Amino acid sequence: MAVGITASEGVRDLAGLLERYPNFLLLTGAGMSTGSGIPDYRDRDGVRRGKAPVQGPDFRASDSVRKRYWARSMVGWPTLAQAAPNAGHRAIAELEANGKLAAIVTQNVDGLHQRAGSVNIVELHGNIHSVICVECGAHYSREFIQLLLEEINPGLERAMAVPAPDGDAHLEPDFLADFRIPHCVRCSGMLKPDVVFFGDGVPRLHTEAAEQRLTNADALLVVGSSLMVYSGYRLCKIAAECGKRIAAINLGKTRADHLLSLKIEEPSEQVLPLLTRLLV
Repeated sequence: MAVGITASEGVRDLAGLLERYPNFLLLTGAGMSTGSGIPDYRDRDGVRRGKAPVQGPDFRASDSVRKRYWARSMVGWPTLAQAAPNAGHRAIAELEANGKLAAIVTQNVDGLHQRAGSVNIVELHGNIHSVICVECGAHYSREFIQLLLEEINPGLERAMAVPAPDGDAHLEPDFLADFRIPHCVRCSGMLKPDVVFFGDGVPRLHTEAAEQRLTNADALLVVGSSLMVYSGYRLCKIAAECGKRIAAINLGKTRADHLLSLKIEEPSEQVLPLLTRLLV
């Protein structure tokens, strides 16, 4: 049964747990990046904030849905592009560099673990910094697509909107009337971010890579995830079935609270540097 405790009470207990199981796997979610200014999806009760995100099948089937996605992404992108790794990301990179961490599996698409210096990473849901053409398979950087978006939609370049998770933004419908969708510069095909949309399944290669990292690990530490998305909760179920200890650093409830040995309900950017000092 999970025990919810503060950072000051629990960080030494967590450090002791990870010293007993030094080959641990880290699973991170959106709460990992809120300290970098990127909004998360859910409140402390695991309830989704705001409107539901774009669904993958709708994006591929509907020109209007793609228009809405790219318009909101164009306005929301600067928040994500300018985000920098926080103290939690840097602490994780230090743990990995010192051999205290087996691997990282992340549900995040922001690429902040890599920017902090982490190497052994499985991105379950892809990376928002890459865009692909679904027709010819061409790859583009999201920065290039932003320049293209601004070129074909000059009136939207300085539009104001409330930031949303993963480079999205809440944009007034009036801005969509004359919005132009970007297309592949090679074949004029449909472009999509190289991420797993809601409503789509995680690629098998990503799932297998995550499960292999879990198989090789002695324990699982969840950071900043409510685990409401099944891809993360599934790893907890597998860990529990294999008798592996599971701990969490998360503000609010998680779907796997009943599986946790230890839980610290404090911001990860505060807890992880303390944990690193005890382990490194």
